[in-house]
Amino acid sequence: MKVLLPISYLGPASYFSVFIQSSEVFIESNEHFVKQSIRNRCSILSSNGTQLLSIPKERKSADKTLITDINISKSQNWQKLHWQALISSYNSSPFFEYYKDQLGEFYHTNPLNLFNFNLRLTELILSFLQTEKKIHFTSEYNRKFDGIDFRNHKFKNLEMDRYEQVFSEKIEFQSDLSVLDVLFNLGPETTSYLERQSI
Repeated sequence: MKVLLPISYLGPASYFSVFIQSSEVFIESNEHFVKQSIRNRCSILSSNGTQLLSIPKERKSADKTLITDINISKSQNWQKLHWQALISSYNSSPFFEYYKDQLGEFYHTNPLNLFNFNLRLTELILSFLQTEKKIHFTSEYNRKFDGIDFRNHKFKNLEMDRYEQVFSEKIEFQSDLSVLDVLFNLGPETTSYLERQSI
């Protein structure tokens, strides 16, 4: 299966299901930025329910800007906020300790470019999943793609298999959060979990 995906910030579990179940993965590097999408936001599970984390971008007409030209705003201390949110949400999860050092490094740097930051994070997640995927990039923007095009996909699979989440006692199962939710709860079993999901 050959697929075309947008770049994502700590993409949902279903995004990584597509990633690891595909034989050939292309990432769209020539589209214009799409607002309110996985390109700069992800969902995690906090003690109050689903929480959205969003990377602020520099204020300009983003929908007319190439995704690879989007820079991250320095006006907010978003990295500190995101990292604290991840700690307070997942500190008690079974595998947070196992991944936190490598992940935490991303929140103590000064990333300039959204695409590059997301790409490096995606490569880190793939290394956690112990899957060696060569990522291809589009050389130009084409409306049609010779494969399955996920660029406009919403990535909200409500039918994903349940697993034990951190706040399971008081919050019902939340499907298709950031892949981190699966990783912190299932650890090394995450890859086989993602391989089993229908896409």
